[in-house]
Amino acid sequence: MIAPDSGLALAAMLAVNVTTATAGDILIASAFRQIGDFDAIMARGGLLSAIFTVLRNVRFLSGFAIMAVSFFSLLFTLSHADVSLVAPAAGSLTFVTNAIAARIFLKERVDRRRWVAAIFVCCGVALLKH
Repeated sequence: MIAPDSGLALAAMLAVNVTTATAGDILIASAFRQIGDFDAIMARGGLLSAIFTVLRNVRFLSGFAIMAVSFFSLLFTLSHADVSLVAPAAGSLTFVTNAIAARIFLKERVDRRRWVAAIFVCCGVALLKH
C-alpha cells in the first residue's frame, strides 16, 4: 500500500482530480453546444423551459456528476498534501489538459500562444515539487 504522503500517491490523487475536472469541463461544454443558444431557448419558453432543457441533457448531467467527483477528489487531495502544492498543480494542469481535450474532442482551434503557455505551466508545476 502506498502511503498517502508519498510522491506517487500525490501524483495519483492529482491525476484523478485533473482527469475528472477535464472530463467534466468537456462534457458540459459539449452539452451546451448540443443544446444551442441558451438565450434563444429562454426567449422561446422562459427560464423554466431553459432549465429543464439543460437538466434533460445527458451530457450535462454526466459532466455535472463528474465535476462533483473532481471536487471531492480535490478535497481528498488537500487533506493529504499541502495546499501550496495541490491548488496550483491541480489548476494549472487542468488548464493544460483542457487545451488538449478541447483540441481532440471539441475540435477547437488552440493557437500557438496557448500551447506555449501550456508548456510554461508544465515547467512551473515541475518546479513546485522541487
